[in-house]
Amino acid sequence: MIPIRDTAPCNSRPLVTWGLMSVCVIVFVSMKLMPDQLSYRLLNLYGMVPIRYTNPYYGLPFDYYFSFLTNLFLHGNWSHLIMNMWFMWIFGDNVEDRMGRLPFLIFYLICGLLATYLQWTFDPTLAIPVVGASGAIAGVLAAYFFLYPLERVVVWVPILFLPIVIHVPAIAFLGLWVLIQLHSATTAMIFGGEAVDVAWWAHLGGFITGSFLYRFFLRKEPV
Repeated sequence: MIPIRDTAPCNSRPLVTWGLMSVCVIVFVSMKLMPDQLSYRLLNLYGMVPIRYTNPYYGLPFDYYFSFLTNLFLHGNWSHLIMNMWFMWIFGDNVEDRMGRLPFLIFYLICGLLATYLQWTFDPTLAIPVVGASGAIAGVLAAYFFLYPLERVVVWVPILFLPIVIHVPAIAFLGLWVLIQLHSATTAMIFGGEAVDVAWWAHLGGFITGSFLYRFFLRKEPV
């Protein structure tokens, strides 16, 4: 199922959501315009490479730990970027509306940092960079899950490319999303010898973090 839009009203302009999306797009396009060798070097420098922080051989200076944050603004390919930005576009505006701009930004970054940390915890010997906003966006999805459980998500069901569109409750759509992440993460852990190109544990880490923290970032309702 591919989400098209949601039905939750938004009462303010989601400037932080748009800003985060813009940074991701600008960084991705800029790196695409660079020579491949330079782009690859930047991915490895600013993406989070788990083995770097597991193997004491590297002896990294403190500033190298910024990759736990900078990886949130990097993406591996067009489909990776588009999927993340599409989910952010659909669900981010409503969460920002309920939190306010600065609290939403802080919430987003904390979810992303802890999501990246969980990915490192469960896959500490991975030698390729972990990149993408999906861990932080998973935190946004968790907030939406609890704030708008009965709002409808309009989804396209691609059966033989027919225009089949249905409305499902957000709690069902996002609940299914979580189950898929959990299944994929545990499968990857059990069959560890297989190559994995999706940071499933980062998705789960972001969602778990968002589930616990979202309530502390909500606007105070007027008395």
